[in-house]
Amino acid sequence: MMDKATPYSELTRRFHEPNRLAIMSATCAAKGGISFTELRDLCALTDGNLSRHLGKLEAAGAVIVHKRFVNAKPKTTVHVTQEGLAEFTSYLAALENALSLARDATALPDTGALRV
Repeated sequence: MMDKATPYSELTRRFHEPNRLAIMSATCAAKGGISFTELRDLCALTDGNLSRHLGKLEAAGAVIVHKRFVNAKPKTTVHVTQEGLAEFTSYLAALENALSLARDATALPDTGALRV
């Protein structure tokens, strides 16, 4: 059986996992990158959980993780790549389309009467 494109075909697991969706959203919104600690706090993740998700996103080419020392302290900054931004934008459009289809399919007809 041949797979054919559906409105849900582009909902890739790479970004669809809730924590990765949050990580990508926060990283895209941060011009010039976002620090590991700020990203961890914004997404309410542990250091280990964030590291694991960043590893998968980095391996996929969606983000770049820069590690350096500032005043003898480690500083990690996360940046979205051009490829990651393009793929995430496509993912968001597909998600918006899927949600729109669901919203339209579940809308109650406007009869003027309240349903209980």
